[in-house]
Amino acid sequence: MLRKLFFAAVLAAVVALPAAAARHAAPDVVVQSLLMPGVSYQRQVQFTPHGPVVLDVVTAPRPDGSLYTLAPALSNNAIVGTEKLTDVEKEMSTIVTSVGVNGDYFAANPGKPTGLVMRGGVLESAPASMRSSLGIAADGTLTVARVAFDGTWKGTGQRRQLDLNAPPVKGHTTLYTSAWGPTTPAESGVVADVIPSLPPLVPNNVDSGTVSQVLAGGPVPIPPGGAVLVARGNQAPHLTAEAPAGTTVEIRPTLTPNWNGMTGG
Repeated sequence: MLRKLFFAAVLAAVVALPAAAARHAAPDVVVQSLLMPGVSYQRQVQFTPHGPVVLDVVTAPRPDGSLYTLAPALSNNAIVGTEKLTDVEKEMSTIVTSVGVNGDYFAANPGKPTGLVMRGGVLESAPASMRSSLGIAADGTLTVARVAFDGTWKGTGQRRQLDLNAPPVKGHTTLYTSAWGPTTPAESGVVADVIPSLPPLVPNNVDSGTVSQVLAGGPVPIPPGGAVLVARGNQAPHLTAEAPAGTTVEIRPTLTPNWNGMTGG
């Protein structure tokens, strides 16, 4: 009996052919193989005026969330750090039979995907505003759209902007959840609020947690199931004044359009 099949989309890129190139001859299939019953692989070469383009194509049944599942995976099971696709598949091999496909561009240091990452309906990386995102619904259907992110935090004052699981940017406040990795980035001259318990970030929901301690600098260990809010530059005084230890902080990660119903992306 087949084990559950998992189609993983892991860190890398999707290349779109120019419309003019797509009108030329159909791709030549140079490699074709059956991976398992119902799942096949083809390597195609599309000859275009700009040179050959290689297409890797996996054909499989529509994901049903039971035997077949389509979902994103992260190298090292974290936003930071890189790993070979084959190593990611080997790590999954004890529990599922997987077919891995590179799914997003990434910055080599620290290895963060440049676009949206949602796993199990939980938002872990914000979308890139100038690129399209791929959403995976519970029934296996796919949606492609430009998705905008608006993240905010609120302590005792007004609502203020935040980035999510992103490298430091001067004058920005960033929320780091345990999806980022074990610690926040190494920084000096910042204010860091430790939130020991924070519900998983579901798009367009408001979650809240209580600040247990306020630290200066980093790296700061990120509590499993919690988060660390780090403010820099002119935002640091706001975090100090509006979210001291004992304060309940609200976090609102908003996606437009609302992708609350997506299980992955």
